[in-house]
Amino acid sequence: MNAQSTTGIFKEAAGASIGWGVVMIVLGVLALFLPLATGIGVSIAVGCIIVFSGVAYVASAFAARGAGSFLWRVLIGAVYILGGLYLAFNPGLALESLTLAMALMFLFEGVLETVVFFQFRTLPGSGWVLFDGLITLFLAYMIWRPWPSSSIWAIGTILGVNLIVSGFTRLMYSVAARKTLEAIG
Repeated sequence: MNAQSTTGIFKEAAGASIGWGVVMIVLGVLALFLPLATGIGVSIAVGCIIVFSGVAYVASAFAARGAGSFLWRVLIGAVYILGGLYLAFNPGLALESLTLAMALMFLFEGVLETVVFFQFRTLPGSGWVLFDGLITLFLAYMIWRPWPSSSIWAIGTILGVNLIVSGFTRLMYSVAARKTLEAIG
């Protein structure tokens, strides 16, 4: 009886996971069709996260020992809050900054992956590391070269592709888990 209950719980969880996978795929498709709106939404969300971090900094000030520590935490929190509000209310600027940061991140990742390939090139499958590094460098170039105009599509498109791939992956492993659970009992 206990095993049946546990199997039932896992079947419900697999069903919920299938649902979330479908939601992720739908949101990914929307992001691909509306990359600018998605990018602006991400920018506003990042601004809000920074504001929340500032509020947490200010709250932590009340646990500080001494006036100096208290004052520094309040000042740092205020900078976070003001910066986050500025980004949240100027999402175009935030989007351009995030796009440039993403291009730089891809550049450094691509360079590091290429270096890793040359260190491990004798190992089987190491060619995939070089492939990954070269594709990542190409993405960095595609985003950086037309920047800031690439801000219109880059964040939203990459988020959309990520949501579709992650949603599809979740969907496939959840369907497989559900089939396994049905075969068990």
